Amino acid sequence: MLLRSSGLSGVFIGAHALSEGALTPKQLRNGPYVRILQGVYADVGQPRDHLLRCRAAALVMPEGAALAGRSAAAVLGAPAPGYGEPVTVVVPDGVQWRGPAGVRARRAALPVADVESDEFGLRFTGALRTAWDVAALETTATAVGVLDAMVRGGTVRAGDLGRLLRDGVGRWGVARVRRVFELVDGRAESPPESWVRVACALGGLPAPVPQHEIVVDGEFLARVDLAWPDRRVLVEYEGEHHFDGVQIVRDDARLARLVAAGWQVIRLSAADLRDLDAVVRRIAAVLADAPSGR
Repeated sequence: MLLRSSGLSGVFIGAHALSEGALTPKQLRNGPYVRILQGVYADVGQPRDHLLRCRAAALVMPEGAALAGRSAAAVLGAPAPGYGEPVTVVVPDGVQWRGPAGVRARRAALPVADVESDEFGLRFTGALRTAWDVAALETTATAVGVLDAMVRGGTVRAGDLGRLLRDGVGRWGVARVRRVFELVDGRAESPPESWVRVACALGGLPAPVPQHEIVVDGEFLARVDLAWPDRRVLVEYEGEHHFDGVQIVRDDARLARLVAAGWQVIRLSAADLRDLDAVVRRIAAVLADAPSGR
């Protein structure tokens, strides 16, 4: 009953549980509960992810506030920040609230039309407001990765972003938002693809084609993450699943066929993404040596 009464099943405010007599201090301290934010707890079996932290923040944020930015995007289905990253909350102008550690609160105008809620009462900014805030608040690469996913998933449409820009002339953050929106491409299938594409754009390289299909003599060979077809250069990002024993063999065979067909292959891992400047230099060097118009 305690957890259902919170309105967000599995998450509750510890002080309320104690005052209602649902738990003793010892039970709260010793579990089976974990502290998610200061004063907010959850069943130990709850998935430890950013959405859990969003549900915790929702219980303590003031009336009229809403989850925003990347946190709202995660609620809407975009890739979520890590568990340890702060929950973003927008607080209406005139409301003084900083939030506990683990919450990034900012004051801004928050019209009723910009806010949605789910069946549990979780309040979050709608897709268009979320898209603007993500573009205005996050780094270019992070924002493009989130918005690529939102466009790919149909949460927002490319045309919606254009209209937002036209309506947002003079609005806070418009220059940053414009730069991000110009780089959004819903063909990208993962944030790392988006990050590499943005790094190439910021580094002055020609724009690659996301999810390019390679066909040789009428035979489909592969669909690759990023490609420069006129140079026959491609980039493949290999996440953790690519390093499974069977998957490695399949990937090696697939890429060998592409090399045999005349493509130069640049393989990237998570470790490479720690230095995107180095990645751009590596790609630039390969492109410089690749004849154009092949």
